[in-house]
Amino acid sequence: MEALPHRHVLTLPSVPAAVRVARQTAEQTLREWGIGLRHPTVDPALLILSELVTNSVRHAAALSPKITVFYAAGPDCFVFAVHDRHPYQPPLYGAITERGSGGLGTVMELVLGLRGTAVARADADGKGKSIWITLPL
Repeated sequence: MEALPHRHVLTLPSVPAAVRVARQTAEQTLREWGIGLRHPTVDPALLILSELVTNSVRHAAALSPKITVFYAAGPDCFVFAVHDRHPYQPPLYGAITERGSGGLGTVMELVLGLRGTAVARADADGKGKSIWITLPL
């Protein structure tokens, strides 16, 4: 992420309103970075972001009163991550074939359809994780 010229970090309480704020922040940030909201990657990216924040709010809030969203972009990619302090790391690529994976399966189908990548990274202490999404622009 350090190599990308545009970066923004947002920390929010783990409440349902965080989804709206994270999405609105992404829209504003992308505009400021000169990435038009009509770019074909933006709508799917906003849906992916919304699903990841929703998952953190729904499943991690008891252990993670706050979530952090990282946004970054370069000339050819948009990168974002959602971090919470719940240790469970979902099987991202397994979500595509797993029945009942819900929103995470949709997230992964969108990521792969856009030729992007998704990575779950554990915190150093093992008590939290970040889900990183990289999408080409």
